[in-house]
Amino acid sequence: MITVGADVHKARHTFVAVDTVGAKIAETVVPATTVGHRQALAWARALLPGAETDGLLWAVEDCRNMSNRLERDLLAAGQSVVRVSPHLMAAHRRTGRERGKSDPIDALAVARAAQREPDLPVASHDQISRDLKLLTDHRDHHVVQRTSSINRLRWHLHELDPEFLGDTADLTTVLAQQRIRAWLGERSGVLVEIAAEVLADVMDLTARIKKLDKRIDAVVTPVSSALREIDGCGVLTAAKILGEVANVDRFPGQDQLARYCGIAPVPVWSGRTEGTMRLTRSGNRQLNRAIHVIALTQARCDQTLGHAY
Repeated sequence: MITVGADVHKARHTFVAVDTVGAKIAETVVPATTVGHRQALAWARALLPGAETDGLLWAVEDCRNMSNRLERDLLAAGQSVVRVSPHLMAAHRRTGRERGKSDPIDALAVARAAQREPDLPVASHDQISRDLKLLTDHRDHHVVQRTSSINRLRWHLHELDPEFLGDTADLTTVLAQQRIRAWLGERSGVLVEIAAEVLADVMDLTARIKKLDKRIDAVVTPVSSALREIDGCGVLTAAKILGEVANVDRFPGQDQLARYCGIAPVPVWSGRTEGTMRLTRSGNRQLNRAIHVIALTQARCDQTLGHAY
């Protein structure tokens, strides 16, 4: 078995192959394109002894924006791909005999981490989870933009008339936006023009978010019946879980999935404090937030597992 570690960047990827005991065999650098990935695959297959064709394990540093295409190309070629988190790679780099930091050193650390660490997350790119990941991330981006625009709009309206908004707390509703637009239409001045432009951005983003909500609902509903049965798990939460988990079968068991979600406790004891545990600060924070939303909802609702707990 040959393990190939990959240090990924926007323009190029560095690969280092190691044998079963972690000794470095060879290294190569290819462009970060599908053609370059095919070159890396041909290079790695040439390192296999005899007619062996399936003795490769690809370990990719988990930098999702830069490693997505590489993972998809390798999976399409029938390869086995595992993800190595950057902090895990850094820990193994510090234990290496070669000092310093470079792309080959990082790729070697990734390969050795994959050999030494069992049950690493397996890369998976099924179409539904990828679509939901893209859609939910795009919606989150729109929500952040809208929140920023609303905050600017509030200050502009406060400067125009501190008493206008009054108790109006939610500016994401169409009714509130139409009221503000009508109020601004009765006034003039540079600040009014700026406030009207910011309001138009808010209204446009609100329409986009609602359109994305409908599209996400159309994708999630046919595939999330089990998730939707969980108290507190709505359409958006289910979409976030499906998009981030990306095929639950890639995890060996529930313990590994819990660790990936950042909800598995870790030991923090010594001597007389044996058995003391705390929540981990690692894991996928998007998944952690989705599960936190479910827990908070259940805590407020009677006759739910979360409320009983």
